[in-house]
Amino acid sequence: MLLTITTTRPPATDLGFLLHKHPDRVQRFEQSYGTAHVFYPEASADRCTAALLLEVDPQALLRTRRAGANSPDFSLAQYVNDRPYAASSLFAVALGDVFRSALRGRSAARPDLADSALPLTLALPAVPCRGGPDLARRLFEPLGWRVDAEPVALDPGLPDWGDSHYIGLTLTGHLRLADALSHLYVLLPVLDGHKHYWVSGDEVDKLLRAGEGWLAAHPERAWITRRYLARRTQLVRAALARLSELDDLAADGCDPLAALPDTVATEPAEEEPPVPDHPAPSGSGGSGEPGESKAPAAGHGTPAPAAAAHGGAEPPGERGPSLAERRAGAVLAVLQAENARSVLDLGCGPGRLLARLLDHPGFDTVAGTDVSAAVLEQARRRLRLDRRPEHHRRRLTLFAASALYTDPRFRGYDAAVLMEVIEHVDPPRLPALAHVVFGDAAPRTVVVTTPNVEYNVRYPTLPEGAHRHTDHRFEWTRAEFRAWADDTAATYGYRVRYLPVGPEDPEVGASTQMGVFTR
Repeated sequence: MLLTITTTRPPATDLGFLLHKHPDRVQRFEQSYGTAHVFYPEASADRCTAALLLEVDPQALLRTRRAGANSPDFSLAQYVNDRPYAASSLFAVALGDVFRSALRGRSAARPDLADSALPLTLALPAVPCRGGPDLARRLFEPLGWRVDAEPVALDPGLPDWGDSHYIGLTLTGHLRLADALSHLYVLLPVLDGHKHYWVSGDEVDKLLRAGEGWLAAHPERAWITRRYLARRTQLVRAALARLSELDDLAADGCDPLAALPDTVATEPAEEEPPVPDHPAPSGSGGSGEPGESKAPAAGHGTPAPAAAAHGGAEPPGERGPSLAERRAGAVLAVLQAENARSVLDLGCGPGRLLARLLDHPGFDTVAGTDVSAAVLEQARRRLRLDRRPEHHRRRLTLFAASALYTDPRFRGYDAAVLMEVIEHVDPPRLPALAHVVFGDAAPRTVVVTTPNVEYNVRYPTLPEGAHRHTDHRFEWTRAEFRAWADDTAATYGYRVRYLPVGPEDPEVGASTQMGVFTR
């Protein structure tokens, strides 16, 4: 199995700093099923290519594998197969091991480069992909890649035999190297459809970590999740529930699994009826989402997790508004009750709450801000401003800014919203945020929502003590949130009342807690 990574950003040899592998050396990394090699076929100031070559020992693979429901049960097939040659879950595991620091976006020598988008070309000569080039394009193009996928002939000397289910895949684009590697780490085993190890509950956290920043917004996220987790229904439901709250992209009151088509299986499922080997066509609901125009405007920007009305996976057979929808609806209701005519959404993210505010004629002025210019651009696309009426465009302002620094553009609004934002701020910086929002901007109303950590026990796959999202700096109990809110209100001359979001569990409360501050 082979992957090459090429960049042309000068000095191109700085790629070695990002991969933590020196261009002048060949390095070996032993795996339980073979050996991975990293080397540089070319390394100059103008162009640098790093290669990851994985040599698989079929006998070692046989010794280490755990047979699952998708494994052939006859002896010869355990030796005669494509595992040593085609990029699969074996290759994804090796990639995660060999390029661990690069996958996490870490580079002590060049942190600025690790955070920068680079011109990249990734090439894999053999990728199993039963859906063909169209499937590869559907998975990678939404992530910003130009996809060149060429079917591999069964036998070049016998063209009448047709194509195999392998493709040669080349991806070209401007992305952070960490993002590029995370796309491969998740999507290679998804394309393959097989995993060489048992899929357990910790795979949910692995998927959410690797897919952070892109999976929740992917149009095929439900299909990707189902495939990555080997169609294990409980794990898939838990992952989709957490993804839905991560970026507030829950389906419009539907069960995301129910929206996946259930036809034409090419492989047996482990715990449920078979599913097709490729996503459904756009607009058919194969991603677990209705069309974009029907998606709820659940709002917020800084990801926070959960999904169903109960915050975790919904009980089988029960459907209703997602937690993200309930949260956005609760914020909207509070803003209306407070007679706010102008609203500032701090940490607006992809713009779901902004869409709801724009659709409501009672709000004369709507503004959204986020620290990421890329996220604001995503909000512009999702809001489809070019298709909205002129009066919608006149009412909206988007700008990049941080809620940790005073900004005159924050002033003059009736209300400000911090929806699933504060838990992404390091605790020592919370006083700065409070000063900016309550002291300097000082709107008449401030709405704050944040996860209730007591509810985390209702997430079946969330490890004890873990946060719902890897970027959360903390998650508060109801008492801790009230202590912070009471102190903030007293300091800046506000009153605060508390509202639950979502059904309240008699033991642990609601999944989301809300504080409504009025000056």
